Amino acid sequence: MTIAIMQPYFLPYIGYMQLMSAVDKFILYDDVAFINRGWINRNRLLINGQEHLFTIPLKDASQNKLINEVHLADDPKWRSKLLKTIDQGYRKAPYYGTVMPLTEKIINFTTDSIAELIHASLVELNQYLGLTTQLIASSSIYNNTHLKAQERILAICQQEKASHYINPIGGIELYNKSTFVEAGINLSFIQSKRVMYPQFKNEFIPWLSILDVLMFNDVPDVRKLLEEYELV
Repeated sequence: MTIAIMQPYFLPYIGYMQLMSAVDKFILYDDVAFINRGWINRNRLLINGQEHLFTIPLKDASQNKLINEVHLADDPKWRSKLLKTIDQGYRKAPYYGTVMPLTEKIINFTTDSIAELIHASLVELNQYLGLTTQLIASSSIYNNTHLKAQERILAICQQEKASHYINPIGGIELYNKSTFVEAGINLSFIQSKRVMYPQFKNEFIPWLSILDVLMFNDVPDVRKLLEEYELV
């Protein structure tokens, strides 16, 4: 079994989805410290030919809280505002008609938890793309928050009886391959290739939210883009 472990990101860039599509189980690492100004509740869209950063407002978010302890802001207007922004930016995109209802379902999911919102959104994205990856919240099963860093990752792999663990390339200095091999686990790092596709008639802006990819590509083409990576 191949697994990956990542913090939950809302409507993440395609590299995140490539990692998810490459494994059998994707562990949403939701019982670790929240990161301010990270990608948990933010991402980028294409609005009027320019990249636009959107942020889901949170209530009392802090790096002293775990991700699954962070709640959405009480004012629900952010949902309609974000949908309006997306509508204005992508109304003329070729796959707006099928992707916008999916987007509305994701953003209007009823919860006050950022972790639950992201989990539900990734399930919807998986279903839309026909992926079979199983999504599991780390807070729901492993009970090993006393462990840290590589030790905790390795413990989750062992609990899942994983034979292969894949991590984003950015963590290549954080993990020791020999330690994983000694535990009977192959360790790889995923490196995304440059993914390009038409964005109206604008100069291409890479690494926007997966929503941008979906608005300009049908499902078979997105599935091909999800394979544009190498394992090192």
